[in-house]
Amino acid sequence: MDSTSIKQTVKEKYGEIANQSKAQNDSSCCGAGGCSTVDYAVFSENYNQLEGYMPEADLGLGCGIPTQFANIKKGDTVIDLGSGAGNDCFVARAITGETGKVIGIDMTEIMIGKARDNAEKLGFNNVEFRLGDIENIPVAANRADVIVSNCVLNLVPDKRKAFSEIFRILKPGGHFSISDVVLVGALPPSIAQASEMYVGCVSGALQKAEYLSIIQETGFADLKVQTEKRIVLPDDILSEYLSAEQIADYKKSDVGIFSITAYAEKPNTTACDPKSGCCC
Repeated sequence: MDSTSIKQTVKEKYGEIANQSKAQNDSSCCGAGGCSTVDYAVFSENYNQLEGYMPEADLGLGCGIPTQFANIKKGDTVIDLGSGAGNDCFVARAITGETGKVIGIDMTEIMIGKARDNAEKLGFNNVEFRLGDIENIPVAANRADVIVSNCVLNLVPDKRKAFSEIFRILKPGGHFSISDVVLVGALPPSIAQASEMYVGCVSGALQKAEYLSIIQETGFADLKVQTEKRIVLPDDILSEYLSAEQIADYKKSDVGIFSITAYAEKPNTTACDPKSGCCC
């Protein structure tokens, strides 16, 4: 699929996923497809003990908890890319407080509607949700102290453009903490070419080395992987794309699907740098 087709497929599927239960989303890959006999979270993490957690906003679509590692401070402006129903935004708001600002960006109208409804229920006036594309983020340059994102950039066709936009909207000295899915080794073609597995945050994922290289090439500093966890796909999901023999071969291979949380900073420099949004 080309970039436009990918975005439309993701948008349509996540419109459907928005109306699924958290249990359905937990037992699949980012809500795409289901597991008939397996009842456990494939990607998502447990937010129950976090301040600011709102169960109605948790659709079980993440692959980490980036807010735990984002070093958010009181009064910060935090932007969540791919904000869904608002889960990470509300957790971030509990940290940044009433003097801060939280902005969620999502490309799916129904998700934006759900998030706004949830924010209204909570009575927050400093949490905002904007409809927008991560390859062209509707935020002015140098606005965010912190950017978080949870299992979303793997869905973006042009990862370089996405990280370039993240660089643009961060303040000099600002940073991001992003949870995402990456690969080590080549997926079987039947998985790699399946649109359902793209929406499921698997086949759109980059090789880990390439993912981290793009971050560095964009201009970020102090890059580190804060968390890393191997993702094991249950046989229910694998059997939709592979024969029993192929599943056995896949499990013996060195191919790995990993959930990582990556951190990096936008250099705090007074030098003229077009990427920072300054004028030369």
